[in-house]
Amino acid sequence: MTPLSVVIITYNEEKNIERCMQSVMSVADEIVVLDSFSTDKTAAIVRDLGGRLHQRAFTGYGSQKNAAAVLASHDHILFLDADELLSEELCTSILREKNQDFPQDGYLMNRLNNYCGQWIRHGSWYPDRKLRMAHRKKSAWSLDIVHESLVPDNDARIGLLTGDLLHYTYSNFDDHVDKNNKYSRLSAQLLFERGKKVTWFKVVINPFWAFLTSYFLRAGFLDGFNGFVIAVQIGHLTFLKYIKLHRLRHHKS
Repeated sequence: MTPLSVVIITYNEEKNIERCMQSVMSVADEIVVLDSFSTDKTAAIVRDLGGRLHQRAFTGYGSQKNAAAVLASHDHILFLDADELLSEELCTSILREKNQDFPQDGYLMNRLNNYCGQWIRHGSWYPDRKLRMAHRKKSAWSLDIVHESLVPDNDARIGLLTGDLLHYTYSNFDDHVDKNNKYSRLSAQLLFERGKKVTWFKVVINPFWAFLTSYFLRAGFLDGFNGFVIAVQIGHLTFLKYIKLHRLRHHKS
């Protein structure tokens, strides 16, 4: 059986880290936590649960996760955020691959998001497919300032696991609005750095299309009121991203 390291980066995650770590106990040969000098009880909880705690100043999500991967003892790594946990079915899938010595270089998994206490099973949020388990010599985290991702090598063999990666997102609408403002600013900055241009067509049509896609084309309406709220927020995020990109380009000129 090939050993597996679970890697988590944290900052003030005392409300989430125990739940996350407990969910991986059956699949992990070690749990490595790279903490950005939390001021709450995160470090104490990690130590109490037997995790290997390291601390490092935060330098960006992708950079931090790459640094955490170096600290792992094993080549096969499962990356989690502190507000995520493994479903029982996903644990079973990981154990099956582990018993076969991980025949693939990386593994995708569907992420199921919990929004204000409700699991969202439709719309643009499901299946929120992520590459989260891979051989560290066959992948690396991107250094994008927002929405970093684990990028596999061109020749990497990628499989898909059954079961869901459970993700606790926003507990209330205010948190979602605040994050929209933050992520739209970072996304606009990223587009600006890549030389992307914005047109009034994108400002007007893209938010509307993002809403239609989530709510109607991907059946977000089946998630009831919260499905509608999420679709509206996706459109709102898209609108903010493009008007902030427009402002950045206007100030440059």
